[in-house]
Amino acid sequence: MTASDQQHAPRPGMPVDPPNGPAGARGSAAQDAEARGAVDSHLLQQLADAHGVGTSFQGWDGLPHAVAEETLIKVLAALGVQAHTNQQIQAALAEAELAPWRRMLPPAVVIQQGEPAQVPVHVQEGAMADLTITLEGGAGSRKAVQQDVLTQPRDVDGVSVGRATFALPQDLPLGWHTLHAESESTSASTTLVVVPAKLETAKALEKRRGWGLATQLYSVRSKRSWGIGDFADLADLAALSGARGADYVLVNPLHAAEPVPPVQPSPYSPSTRRFFNPLYIRIEAIPELAYLKPRKRALVERLHEEVAGLNKDANRLDRDAVYAAKLQALELLYHTRRSPARQAAFDDFCRISGSGLDDFALWSAIREDLAPDDPLWKDPACALGTPEAEALREKLADRIGFHRWLQWICDEQLEDAQRTALRSGMRLGVVHDLAVGVDHSSADAWTLHDVLAPATSVGAPPDMYNQQGQDWGQPPWHPARLAEAGYAPFRNMLATVLRHAGGIRVDHILGLFRLWWIPVGNAPGDGAYVRYDHEALIGILALEAHRAGAVVIGEDLGTFEPWVRDYLAARGIMGTSILWFEYDGDSPLAPEKYRTQALASVNTHDLPPTAGYLAGDHVALRSRLGLLERSEAEERAEHNASLEKMLALLRERGYLPDGGAGGGSSASEEQTIEALHLLLTQTPSVLLGVALVDAVGERRVQNQPGTTEALYPNWQVPLGGPDGRPVFLDDLPANARFNTLLAAVEEALHP
Repeated sequence: MTASDQQHAPRPGMPVDPPNGPAGARGSAAQDAEARGAVDSHLLQQLADAHGVGTSFQGWDGLPHAVAEETLIKVLAALGVQAHTNQQIQAALAEAELAPWRRMLPPAVVIQQGEPAQVPVHVQEGAMADLTITLEGGAGSRKAVQQDVLTQPRDVDGVSVGRATFALPQDLPLGWHTLHAESESTSASTTLVVVPAKLETAKALEKRRGWGLATQLYSVRSKRSWGIGDFADLADLAALSGARGADYVLVNPLHAAEPVPPVQPSPYSPSTRRFFNPLYIRIEAIPELAYLKPRKRALVERLHEEVAGLNKDANRLDRDAVYAAKLQALELLYHTRRSPARQAAFDDFCRISGSGLDDFALWSAIREDLAPDDPLWKDPACALGTPEAEALREKLADRIGFHRWLQWICDEQLEDAQRTALRSGMRLGVVHDLAVGVDHSSADAWTLHDVLAPATSVGAPPDMYNQQGQDWGQPPWHPARLAEAGYAPFRNMLATVLRHAGGIRVDHILGLFRLWWIPVGNAPGDGAYVRYDHEALIGILALEAHRAGAVVIGEDLGTFEPWVRDYLAARGIMGTSILWFEYDGDSPLAPEKYRTQALASVNTHDLPPTAGYLAGDHVALRSRLGLLERSEAEERAEHNASLEKMLALLRERGYLPDGGAGGGSSASEEQTIEALHLLLTQTPSVLLGVALVDAVGERRVQNQPGTTEALYPNWQVPLGGPDGRPVFLDDLPANARFNTLLAAVEEALHP
């Protein structure tokens, strides 16, 4: 079998013209431009296209805006491509053309099950080539068949290289396999991922639609909590709502934060997206507590008493005080002897979690004593795998063991919460939320440095809500390096989050298609979109969800390309519909026009609870914080006009009395909130979300975009009722408002 193949059609984003074609013909003009101190715009744009960097974007005004050349150069540099001069650009274009020919196999191959797929193998021209597939877990091997297609060899550094194309068997099982190529004395291996063409886990919801509660877990306290909602509270909330017909509880991201106080309040700026936050551990649910000696048991009880008063605070949660107390108690429990069965379970968890857990625990142990801006984190001599890092691993062995143990306890308590949810009658159980990324000073930024682009931040271009753009301060995945790693970091993250889950909500799922990269030092609006291999990322997401038996809900709000939603639906990924955002021209979207494959809800965590929204509390808050670009009166007038359109729809559909709540109707706030939810039950959407804050009459927003902690206590508002007093889980069974709304939704969906 000789290396001979037909040239593939250019992929989207790849250069169409070879460097010795039209681009080379511009050499004279390029040299003239460079002599004037500028790069050739055409060449730069061609290079940007070759590496998936968008050269323009649609602004909030609906018009196309060009990305500044300086920004393109910086983004390319963050991708490892130098483009400061025309000579560098031309060299980079030539390298982009030759790069696939330099390697025997692609960095990774992701294919859909049952679909025809081919793999190029590059070897010395005329040499024999073979391609073998080793199935996941050693379940056998298969041979790929070379196709009789012809392509011209390429000169690569003085060597004539040919391409042989192999067809993969179409009956390969789903999973993570390995491709092995051999040619004379040369061999190579790469990851082969076979993913579902469509995720079918939500199919049962098409026959019987479902609903569930959405909440910020930290804010949901019981009278047994230590001042913060925890995993045991999650289990209780699932049992309570499951008994009333709910199919799931959707929670905020439970990702780990800093290992010691002070901790980041925002669950969307974690230290890692793979592991969980020990802040949520219920101390009393750890079996070893029963075997503490009396003196140590008394100390745990005293620690609880010290923060018990925080449980009654109706205004603000104190994560730092709670976590400090819990860590002291957890230290005592960690050093308590475990039974042989418990020790075996811990050892098994560590084995399954592998080096990822070891590295996260190492970061946690170091981070206990070092500030996030300590030079060690950016010192190449202290990076993972270096002698310095390995010396720290040995020196901090006990602290590493403690942080591994914390993750085991989190895993056990999450498993119990999911088991409780399913036992209560829920079909899905706990639905986790996956944040967009991690902080620049996070564990992932250190342990996964090789697959991230640390010289940039993820954000959003200017839009109608924020005309300056947004910088979320999170390093993005490096597309090429993630593929080089066989997508293992992405897979491991998903597998851990889905380990004890019935579903996953992917925040800003559009980021699996493209992300707005902002080079360090640039303003948020001065960035560029970078494309990702969405076929690979969405496919792997579907595969891991399939294995977990979990549904996937994509938060597909904001600016996106029109085809994206159709693509996600075709792959079995549900979308998100927020009632206040769903419009048909100038009118609220009729319920029957909502998408079927979606989670529909009245609001989201970035909006006020419905009681506050109806009253326009957010207008007053934004005015007080100086976030309005026009007068409060103008803003309120627009809000009231928009609100009246929605109320008119409710009256038209018979959910509010004629005369209108906005026009002196006798409908109460509670009745209006119920009417909004009943309107959503008339949509075809397979899932309906009920925010816990709406079920108890809370008015305060959890997160006010555009503010800092000094202006507003984002992510620190405890669950409260209309009177501002705390609402505890223990109170919910007798809470008339809670029971009435849930009963109304259940009756409307399942009469």
